[in-house]
Amino acid sequence: MKKIVLIAGIVLTSLCASAQYMAVSNINKPTDDESWGFSNFTDNIGVGYQLNDDFVLGVQQSGDDWGLFGRYNISENLYLSAQTAEGVSTDSMSVGVGYSVKFWNSFYVEPNYIWGVSKEGEGEFKIGIAYRF
Repeated sequence: MKKIVLIAGIVLTSLCASAQYMAVSNINKPTDDESWGFSNFTDNIGVGYQLNDDFVLGVQQSGDDWGLFGRYNISENLYLSAQTAEGVSTDSMSVGVGYSVKFWNSFYVEPNYIWGVSKEGEGEFKIGIAYRF
């Protein structure tokens, strides 16, 4: 039993030591009758785990709901993304393309364009922020 606990501790420690986590958020433009506030930056906040050089998986808030998101890095700065708003449903899924621009140390600004899968032809340009640690 002691060996199993020791091996599990070593595996978890090595995963955390070599892990690349990232905190992400999209900045939401306020509606006509609202002003800019802190919630414009935190409504879509999320945390992702970089599985390898190409894939990132995580959870991201979408309003009051939490969903899954994934990224595939095409190049060092260009990525494809997919996000679900509620669970794993194609009705609430959106796909997009984005570009990461290193702003300062591990802080990135990420302009992206997102299409709703169930909404034909409707896309939205957003500015995202990411911090990699």
